[in-house]
Amino acid sequence: MKTEWDYTNLAEAYLKRPDYAENAIDEMLRTAGVQQGDRVCDVGAGAAHLTRLLAQKGFVVNAVEPNDAMRENGIKRTAEFANVAWSEGVGENTGMETGVFSLVTFGSSFNVCDRLVALQETKRILKDQGWFACMWNHRDLNDPLQQEIEQIFKTHIEGYSYGTRREDQTDIIEQSGLFGPVHYIEGTVQHELLAEDFIEGWRSHGTVYRQSPEKFDLLNEEIRKVVEKRNSKYIKVPYTTRIWMAQVK
Repeated sequence: MKTEWDYTNLAEAYLKRPDYAENAIDEMLRTAGVQQGDRVCDVGAGAAHLTRLLAQKGFVVNAVEPNDAMRENGIKRTAEFANVAWSEGVGENTGMETGVFSLVTFGSSFNVCDRLVALQETKRILKDQGWFACMWNHRDLNDPLQQEIEQIFKTHIEGYSYGTRREDQTDIIEQSGLFGPVHYIEGTVQHELLAEDFIEGWRSHGTVYRQSPEKFDLLNEEIRKVVEKRNSKYIKVPYTTRIWMAQVK
């Protein structure tokens, strides 16, 4: 049960990635009407950025992750929670029971799935009137630092693309015919982090790596130059957490 997108070499850098905007997560949970003790399946759970938030709020979380290195990091980061269980699986085949979850989440992972098949699998494991949600943290591309970094990619990668991770997910959810009206939620958050952690975090970006694996080290060195010329120990990075969610029909 592996995905074509291998995150093994990116797993350690993934630990440096930011958490989601908590106000957006809270709005998602209010919309879904889930309560403490409800079962939630976090698909493509990675290094547990979303899993930890769900566990802290009292849900019983099944974290599904296909990559061994990512899953190992996620297990370590959730070791304190008795309400989290990890297993190997993918969005198209989670290995979970049928009809047991109140909410199924995809945190920065829906874009690595065959999305229509993943939606079918999501419906299978959801309870009646359960909810699907997918989300990403999008960098604010109006931020001057982010504009410089984007220019690096556009200079070195012909036809540089964000893939489906920056697309409006409404059409694909509606196309499935499995869910009701799509609800869109967003929240902004500004992360202040060590400049070195920000630089290292770029090594987790599979979307960039897949488009130019042979230039990946070069790209990261260029990012390092851009950040280091600011001569600042800390970097402020604005993000928007964007969530699309819908209730099963």
